[in-house]
Amino acid sequence: MNTIEASTCLPKSLLLTRVCKENQLSSVLPLMQQLRPHLTDLSTWIAYWKRASQAGYRLWRLENAGQIVALVSYRIAENLVHGHYLYVEDLVTDHAERGSGYGQMLMDLLKQEALAQGCGKIVLDTGLNNALAHRFYYRQGLLASSLRFNQVLST
Repeated sequence: MNTIEASTCLPKSLLLTRVCKENQLSSVLPLMQQLRPHLTDLSTWIAYWKRASQAGYRLWRLENAGQIVALVSYRIAENLVHGHYLYVEDLVTDHAERGSGYGQMLMDLLKQEALAQGCGKIVLDTGLNNALAHRFYYRQGLLASSLRFNQVLST
């Protein structure tokens, strides 16, 4: 059992469950699409989830009164830049629920999980044009420490 599963810091009205079965993916796709609009169909989502899960991807959904209000996914990784770290791949709160504290609750759980897994850092990427996310992450104590460069390759 990991720290997130054992967590008791959430209000009793909220239910946090790990998405660990393929038949659970359709229920979280609409919310994931708010963050990843290019994810247009369920089969692509399932294929990604299967590959990523084999590489340590963990996906959690947060529900309030049976409604999925937020998602978070992460991996435990290690490299020479960050050492042993928790990488936040996705963190999204439903547009209608933003400002309700769900993102902060999930970040708090991720911090606990990172410490329990012996990680020295939490790392995530967000687009340069996403000022609202930047403000949220700064409030959570995350600081911008690098600039990532990429190049789209055509085949």
